[in-house]
Parts: sequence; C-alpha cells; structure tokens
Amino acid sequence: MAPKRTTPPARRSSTTPAPAELRERILTATRDLLRDHRFDTLSVADILTAADVSRASFYFYFAGKQAVLGELVRDAVTQGQQAAEPWIDRRQDPADALRAGVSDGARLWRANAGVLRAIAESWGSDDGLRTLWLEQMDLFTEAAAARIRSDPQALRHLGGADVRAVAASLTWMGERLYYLAASGVPPFDDEQVLIDVLTHAWTSTLYGHRPQPGSHP
Repeated sequence: MAPKRTTPPARRSSTTPAPAELRERILTATRDLLRDHRFDTLSVADILTAADVSRASFYFYFAGKQAVLGELVRDAVTQGQQAAEPWIDRRQDPADALRAGVSDGARLWRANAGVLRAIAESWGSDDGLRTLWLEQMDLFTEAAAARIRSDPQALRHLGGADVRAVAASLTWMGERLYYLAASGVPPFDDEQVLIDVLTHAWTSTLYGHRPQPGSHP
C-alpha cells in the first residue's frame, strides 16, 4: 500500500501581519487618535480605520475601546513608576530625586497627553475604567507612602500625620496638575512652572524646606 500523503502546513503570507503587530497597531492608532479626539467621541470604527485592521482582529485582542485605553494607561503608569524610582529607591538627595521624578513625569505625560486626558475624563463615568485608574493611582500612593515611612526626616516633619493620606494627597494633586498641563490649561501648560510647583509641593510637605544634604537614609 502506498504511503498516505500529508498536506504541508500553510505558510503565513509575507504580507499578513503577525498577531503582535496587529495588537500594537491597534494600540498605536488609539494613542494617536486620542491626541485630537475625546475618548467619549471615539468609536471602534475610528480605531479600525486608523489601525487598518478588521473588526474580527480588534475583538480578538480587545473587548472594546475601554480595554485598549486600559492597556495604554497601564503602559504609561509603568513608565511613571520608572520615573519615580530615583526617589523611591533613595539613590539621590531627596529634593534632587523628587525634581528629577517630577521632570520625567511631566515629559511622560506630555508624550501621553491624549491617554491621560482620556482616563482622567472617563474614569468617573465608567465602572471598569474607575477600577483601573484607582488601582493604578494606588500603586503610586503605596510606593510613596512606603518611601515616606522609611525617611526619618520626613516622618519628623510630618509628626503624627497619616502617612498614607499625605502620600495619596500628593499623588492625586500630581494627577490633576499633569492633567491640566496635558489639557493646555495655564499656568500648567508651561512645563517649568508645572515642575517647580509640584517639586515645591512635595518637598515643602515632606520636609518643610529642602532636605539637608546627607541627611536622607
């Protein structure tokens, strides 16, 4: 009996995008659209056209436009956590590290202005985005609170204040000012003003003045 012939597996066409590429195209297209469009006016059809992907491809990767925004937000928050590392990790003088973190944060949110505006304007009216944004902001708050608790100079200045409440207040103030900057609202559309104000708010709240060199742990 002659051996049974098998059909070789079909090769992917060189013109067919890889799955990772399709997903990235959706994310990039949404990020680009948010520069000039409000999230609540943006449709999945708009994203499909900009990304040049099929509706089936879109829904294979994302449940809806909120899921795409969620992915963009998580990516931006990860970058924000990296920007805060010099202060969180105590690698520099506290005031210098705070200014560096605020400066990097300002540049980050300028680059992701559309994404920031979208989540800041949408999380109050969408339960899924609300949960997402509160979780992401809690990451910043918990990291800041842990850093403050490890800093004897800040603890002395704060006295018996609730450390987590202080950390949350500073974190949410930063979120609001970055949002105003991303929205082009004066005076925070001036990046240097934004950096100066936020740095002063953090250092004056935690230390009352610029921390003394060599006094940080």
